Amino acid sequence: MKPPAEAIADLYARRACDFDADRTKTLFERSWLDAFLAHVPQGGRILDLGCGSGEPIARYLVEQGREIVGVDVSPDLIDLCRGRFPDQTWITADMRGVDLGRTFDGVIAWHSLIHLPPEAQPAMLAVFARHLRPGGVLVFTSGSEQGETIGEWRGEPLYHGSLSLDAYRTGLDDVGLDVRRHVVSDRNCGGATVWLARRRGGKVVG
Repeated sequence: MKPPAEAIADLYARRACDFDADRTKTLFERSWLDAFLAHVPQGGRILDLGCGSGEPIARYLVEQGREIVGVDVSPDLIDLCRGRFPDQTWITADMRGVDLGRTFDGVIAWHSLIHLPPEAQPAMLAVFARHLRPGGVLVFTSGSEQGETIGEWRGEPLYHGSLSLDAYRTGLDDVGLDVRRHVVSDRNCGGATVWLARRRGGKVVG
């Protein structure tokens, strides 16, 4: 049996419909999404890394007039996205290896980075930055302290990993991203720790 950190992709692939059914559609994330969209022009392009089934976040972004390129490791989740939003672009891939060769007005990684082990996360910050135009904005969720935890979902282990808050700040700065807003365990957003950052001009590390 694979360790939980290595098994997360298989879990999402095997149980895509269960994840979609359990994912709340109440859009409690809206205040953060609106803060993110304030920096993304109408018709702007957003890269959604770990897009899941596209509900409710991608739907909201599309309804607000933005173009989405979504990436997820689960083929079945991507199939759900394609069925729901056929005019958008959906890619089955591990987000750690994504290099699309173009930049976006915004990048979002909502409850996706948290499923990677801490040692893999600094490189993901470079992936985020590499896909942002100068002035482009990033929103993502993280843990609140360094370490790993194994939860349980429908009888299966569910892995979460995190860097320390200082490591996220340093890592973002290293790849040319300035933190614009950050809340730890936001009670108005389901207890999520959320970061909003904007890419500086010039060369991006990574």
